[in-house]
Order: sequence, then structure tokens, then C-alpha cells
Amino acid sequence: MHPTLLIFAIVAFIGIATPGPTVLLALTNGSRYGVRASVDGMIGAVLSDFALVSAVALGLGALLAASEFWFSALKWVGVAYLAYLGVRLLRSKGTIATIAGAPIDKRAPSRSIFLRCFVVAVTNPKGYLFFSAFLPQFIVPTQPQFHQYMTLAVTFATIDFVVMFAYAAAGAQAIRFLSAKRVLWLDRICGGALLALSGSLALYRRQA
Repeated sequence: MHPTLLIFAIVAFIGIATPGPTVLLALTNGSRYGVRASVDGMIGAVLSDFALVSAVALGLGALLAASEFWFSALKWVGVAYLAYLGVRLLRSKGTIATIAGAPIDKRAPSRSIFLRCFVVAVTNPKGYLFFSAFLPQFIVPTQPQFHQYMTLAVTFATIDFVVMFAYAAAGAQAIRFLSAKRVLWLDRICGGALLALSGSLALYRRQA
């Protein structure tokens, strides 16, 4: 691996592994539906990585950095959706049960899991601003940029998938050792964390 790409991968791993909306959803999906069903959400998040990198390459990140209106519009959509997911988890009735050490939820709505993770990622303006500030440091202006952006996108998406898989596996394993009451509290904790992230995003301000 090229030294510059290695540095990018290390920084990306640190940023991704730090608990955020998508990894919290991976943890929740893993505990509710198991790792296999959680892959749908991981695919949604990975596609959002490509969408964000493409948007930044096309200048959307710069637009959000320059426009208070579009930044705020995207931000409040993200705030509302994160709050909605958080409230749903807080109002959970603890319907996940454990039989023979495995989580039970036969519904496992693949489309819903996919869209939930995708929408959470693409409506977070911090992601666009992060990529806008982060990616150009690893782009050589005198060389074709499409290949460079694609390399960075694939690297970031691969790390993102691995980290989310680990979180989903942790959630799936944890559920085996939790009683129904503790599972209910896991929902409460994840819901509260999503609400906290929603609040932090609401307070987030575009840098002038």
C-alpha cells in the first residue's frame, strides 16, 4: 500500500470506529436481526460513502460550506431523521426475545434496514464537510482525479464495512447473554445515543 493511502486508511479507521449514527445502527441491527440481515444496512452505508465522495468530487461539499441555506436544509433533515430513529428505540416494547441464545425477529425488513442506514449517512452535512476538508489532502491535482477519488472511496467504504460488521457482530453476540429486560435497556441506550447525536447535529454550525 502506498504510504499516503496508508495514512488515509488509518485516519479513516479512527473516524469510522468512533461511535456515530451508522455504527450505532449496525450495533442495533446486529442485536435485533443478526449479522446476516444487518449486511443490508452495511450496503446502504457503503453506497452512501460513494455518494458522499462523488458529491464532494463534484463540488457539493464546497456548496454546503458556502451556502447557509443548503447546509441548514440538509442538516435539519438529518436531525429530524436521527431523532425519529432515537424515539422509536426509546419507545420500543422490548419485543426482541432470546430462544436458545439467538435473537428472534423474523421480520428483518431488508429494504427498511438498507434505507435507514443510507438516509442517515447522506443527510449528515458533517460527512460532506469532512470529506471536503479531508479528501483533497490525498489528491494530486496534476494527475487524473477520477481514479484517485475512486481509490479513496473504495478504501473508505471497505474500512466502513469492516467496522460496521464488527459492531453488528458485537450486537449479535451481546444479545445471546442478555435477558429480555436488558435487551430493552440496550434499545433505550442506543435510542438515547441517537437522540444525543441528533442534538449535537442540531447544534453543529457551518464554519464561515
